[in-house]
Amino acid sequence: MTTSRTIRIGTRDSALALYQAKAVQASLRQIKIKTEIIEITSDGDVDLVTPLYEMGIRGIFTKALDAALLENKIDLAVHSTKDVPTQPARGLIVSGVLERATPFDCLVLPMGNLVFDFEKPAIIATSSLRRKLQWLNRYPHHSTENLRGNIQTRLNKLDSGPWQGAIFAQAALERLQLTSHHFVSLDWMLPSPAQGAIGMICRDDDTFVWDACRAINHHETEMCITMERDFLSALHGGCAVPIAAHAAVNDNHIFFRGNVMTLNAKSKCEVALTFDKAEWHRAGQLAAKKILSQGAKAIIKTFRQS
Repeated sequence: MTTSRTIRIGTRDSALALYQAKAVQASLRQIKIKTEIIEITSDGDVDLVTPLYEMGIRGIFTKALDAALLENKIDLAVHSTKDVPTQPARGLIVSGVLERATPFDCLVLPMGNLVFDFEKPAIIATSSLRRKLQWLNRYPHHSTENLRGNIQTRLNKLDSGPWQGAIFAQAALERLQLTSHHFVSLDWMLPSPAQGAIGMICRDDDTFVWDACRAINHHETEMCITMERDFLSALHGGCAVPIAAHAAVNDNHIFFRGNVMTLNAKSKCEVALTFDKAEWHRAGQLAAKKILSQGAKAIIKTFRQS
């Protein structure tokens, strides 16, 4: 696929976002596509104090890049797919994803600490309501406090703050090859839908960029994150509702887990289902229908009322 056109890749200007944009750039280079990277600051990178779930804004990390796409300042936006709204802005489309890294979270300890005693009282830092409630459900003798910023900012705050640990997406640490801090994988904690995947967004009438993205798209990852995002969409959830989901392919089947936590962290509604691979287009909606019938609808309603 050779052409004289150069695809302008838009990205946030954080180290992790730049890593993701360069990963897409490298994949496009393999199919002989010319690219350039354009850095753009998002609203979510400006306010580093307010917890994300209190901002109440859909696409807080994607709005600036959406605008740049629609204004033809860039041709392709690269995001952590978990940050992409389930309903893209009019005129835009999710054009593909790269192969997913680990989707799970991890507990990062302050620099120099190698052991964490889960039985002792502790203060855990996170700005994610999903992480907070799942953690407190499992460790009710702990407490949580807000922590915002890019990866390095949060690590610096962790080292100087009163916390015994902070929760991060494990893929982010691994992508940046950060070895300064010890972390503990949290594979019991269900992730945000589509966490660990790098997504690409383009204008829906740009067939050249669409075809380029489809050429580097990882289909198995696309199946899993589509299920997770469909689950989220069918529950009408956003950053203010602690909805978690994870789908994994195993031979000819996809194993799906999802949950919704109560605001007091004392209980949760969860679902675990197995689907044939061929069902991936509708599996997320089926899982949502199942969990809604089991009590999730009442839980979600409490968050909307609050």
